[in-house]
Amino acid sequence: MTDAVTRAAEVLKEHRESIDRLDAILVYTLGERFKHTQAVGKLKAEHDLPPSDPNREASQIARLEDLATRADLDPEFAKKFLNFIIDEVIRHHKKHQQ
Repeated sequence: MTDAVTRAAEVLKEHRESIDRLDAILVYTLGERFKHTQAVGKLKAEHDLPPSDPNREASQIARLEDLATRADLDPEFAKKFLNFIIDEVIRHHKKHQQ
């Protein structure tokens, strides 16, 4: 291998290691987030509150789009990602109310 190819392989390995660490952070962060949303779901069920809060969801989507823009991340992707999470949270909340 040439020096350039060897160096490229090293840089690629470093990027992949960073990606792997970030993936772990994302998974653990989502796990922590869902612990809190499950507690919210139980609280809502105990007090007969609706499983979803459209005003809060709209506010969170706007907030996440702004954060995404500042982080140089496509805001549309961030919106889709948050909607996916919200749908999962609502599904869990509905389970608690059954």
